[in-house]
Amino acid sequence: MNKLLKELQEAALQRETRRHFLHTCTTGLGAMALGSTLTSCGFFGGKEEKTALTATSASGEPMTPRPSQFSPKAKRVIYIHMAGSPSQLELFDYKPELVKYHGKDCPQELLEGKKFAFIRGVPKMLGPQGKFAQHGQSGAWISDYLPHLQTVADEITFIKSMHTDQFNHAPAQLLMHTGAARLGRPSIGSWVTYGLGSENDNLPGFIVLASGGKQPDAGKSVWGSGFLPTVYQGVQCRTDGDPVLYVSDPKGMNRDIRKQTIEAINDINQQQYDDVKDPEILTRISQYEMAFKMQMSVPDAMDIKSEPEYILNAYGVDPNKGSFARNCLLSRRLIERGVRFVQLFDWGWDTHGTSKDGSIETGLRDKCTTSDQAVTALLNDLKQRGLLDETLVVWGGEFGRTPMQENRDGQTLPFMGRDHHLDAFTVWMAGGGVKRGFSYGETDPIGYYAVKDKVHVHDLQATILHLLGFDHSKLTYQFQGRPFRLTDVAGKVVKSVLA
Repeated sequence: MNKLLKELQEAALQRETRRHFLHTCTTGLGAMALGSTLTSCGFFGGKEEKTALTATSASGEPMTPRPSQFSPKAKRVIYIHMAGSPSQLELFDYKPELVKYHGKDCPQELLEGKKFAFIRGVPKMLGPQGKFAQHGQSGAWISDYLPHLQTVADEITFIKSMHTDQFNHAPAQLLMHTGAARLGRPSIGSWVTYGLGSENDNLPGFIVLASGGKQPDAGKSVWGSGFLPTVYQGVQCRTDGDPVLYVSDPKGMNRDIRKQTIEAINDINQQQYDDVKDPEILTRISQYEMAFKMQMSVPDAMDIKSEPEYILNAYGVDPNKGSFARNCLLSRRLIERGVRFVQLFDWGWDTHGTSKDGSIETGLRDKCTTSDQAVTALLNDLKQRGLLDETLVVWGGEFGRTPMQENRDGQTLPFMGRDHHLDAFTVWMAGGGVKRGFSYGETDPIGYYAVKDKVHVHDLQATILHLLGFDHSKLTYQFQGRPFRLTDVAGKVVKSVLA
C-alpha cells in the first residue's frame, strides 16, 4: 500500500510540468500551444480526416471493434513472411528458357546500370533447380520443392509480377510491412487493428510468432506501431516457456492481489488522462487490463496439446517443440479466438550460395521441407472449419532472387545461390476475397523483369486493406501536420485478383 501511495505522489508531481502549466495557463496561450502539439501528434482529427482513434478515445476503449469503410471480404489476416526471401525461380515462376543459359556468362545488358547487393563483375546464369509441373484445374506451375502446396493450387492466387524499391533485407522488410524503407512508420498489422479494433477482449488484436532462430533483419519495427498509439503494436508470443514474458503471477502474489494492484494503477492513470488528455495514457490503461486478461487467455490459446492427434500430424507438429509448423497451427487457434492480425516470421530464406545451408540446392529445399506441409495444412484446416472465406492468408518474402548465380568479387561461390533482386518476385494469397486458382502478372522469359501487370509493394498493401473493407487512401492518421497512410502517396488496388 505504501508503494501505491508513493506512486500516486510521483504521478501528481509529474503532472506539475511545463505541459501542465501551459494547459492551465489563464491567458489561453498555453491551451493554444498544447492544442497545436497534440494535433501534430494525431490526437485531434481534421474535418476531412477524422480518425477512428479520435472517435474512440473519449470512451477509453481504443480496441473497440469498429466497422470498416465498406463491406469487407476478409475479417482477419494471417501474413506469413519468409524472411530472407525465397527464390521465385525455384518455386513458382517457371522459366524453361533460363535452362538454355545455365552456366553462360550473364549478358551485359542485364548488368549495365544495375546495382546488386553482392554480385560484382560478370556472373554466370543459373537455370531453375526445381522440377516444375502444372497442378490443379488452374494449371498453376509449382516445383517439386513444394509437393504439399501442389495439392491446394486451386485455392491460391499467385502474383508473379511483384517488384520493390529496396534490395537489402532490413529496408525491404520495412517497406513491405510499413510502407516505408525507414524506421518510424506503423506496420500493416497496426494499421489494421487501428482501423478495425479487436474482436477479442482477452487477447491482443495483433500477435506475432517468429521462428527460424533469429528475428527479421529489420527487427521488431516490422510489427511496431510507429507513430500510432502503442496499443496497436504487435505482441510477440514465444513458443517455448511462458508465451509472453511475465504472464504468470509473481511468486507470492495471487490473482486477486494482482487485480487490485492493476485497478489501483489504472485509477491513477485515469486521473492523469482526465488532466492532460494524452491518448497514450489510454493505451497504458488498456495494456494493463489486457495483461491481466492475458494471464488466462494466452496459455489456453497457445496450448496445442489439446488439439487432436490427426491435426498435429497434418501440420507435422511436435507439441513439445517450438517450430514454424507449430506457429501455423497457433495462427489458426488465434484467429478462431478473434485475433485480427497474426504475423508469422520465419528466418533463414536467404540463399546466396555461401554455405550449404544457404544454398539453392540444399538450404532452400530444407526450408521448404520444414514449412510446406504446415502451410498446406493451415489452408486445408481453415477451409474445413469454414474460416478461409473470411481469413486472408498472405505468403511471401521482401524481394526476389536474380536469374544469375551469385558471385563475390568476381569469384564463383562454392554452392548455388542467387543475389537479392528487386525487379521481379512472387507473392501468393488465399481465402479472404481473392480468386481461387489464379495467376496474375508475368515476368520476361528468364524472370529478370516483371513485364505484364506489374504490382508494387504499395499495390499489394492497398489490395490487402481493400479486402478488409478500407480505401487505403482514406485510412489515415494525423501526424506532424499531415495525414499519413500505409501506402504513403502511392498504391492501387489490384482488382483483377479479387473474387
